[in-house]
Amino acid sequence: MATIDKINVPDFERPIVELELALEELRNTVHLARTDEEREAKEEQIADLSKQIDRMIDQTFSSLKPWQIVQLARHPSRPLFTDHVQNIADDWLELYGDRAYGDDPAIACGYASIDGRKVMIVGNRKGKTLAERVKCNFGCAHPEGYRKAMLKTQLAEKTGTPIITFINTPGAYPGVGAEERGQSMVIAESIRNMTG
Repeated sequence: MATIDKINVPDFERPIVELELALEELRNTVHLARTDEEREAKEEQIADLSKQIDRMIDQTFSSLKPWQIVQLARHPSRPLFTDHVQNIADDWLELYGDRAYGDDPAIACGYASIDGRKVMIVGNRKGKTLAERVKCNFGCAHPEGYRKAMLKTQLAEKTGTPIITFINTPGAYPGVGAEERGQSMVIAESIRNMTG
C-alpha cells in the first residue's frame, strides 16, 4: 500500500484519508489478537472498512468540481516525469543541450526501451526536493529547453524512433533573459515542428 501524505490532503479527500489511516491502524493490530474469534472480528472490520473506503472513493471522485480537479492536478505528491520514466522504461539515457546556448534541466529528453522497443521520451522535469526544483526552475522551461526538445524529436524522427511526451508544465519561464533568447519564437517553432 502506498504511503499516505497526511499533510497535503485536499479538504474533499480528508474523510477518505482518515478512513485509510484507521484501516492501516486496524491492519497493524490483527497480529495482537489473542483468540481466533478476535482475529476474525478484526479481519471482518478490515473488510467492511475497505468496502466503505472504496464506496467513498467512487462517490468522491465521480463528482469532482472543477477546482477539486485542479487541486489534484497540482498536488505535490502527484507522480512526476522522472517517476513515470522510472516505472515504464528501461535503459534511460538522457541527452543534453540545445546546440545553441546550453542545457535546460526543466526539459528532459532521452532514449529508453519499453518492452524491448527503443523510444525517445521527452518531458518536463520539476524536481522533487527544493534544490532540484530550483535547478529545474520549477518546471518552467527556457528557450534552450524547447530547442533541446525540438532537436531530440527531430533526431528520433530521422531514425524512425517512436516519441513519447509527458507534458506537465506551469508554462514557459517569463524572465527577460528568456525573452531576449527568443522564447516566443522557439515555442512557436517547436509547436510547428512537433505537430507536423
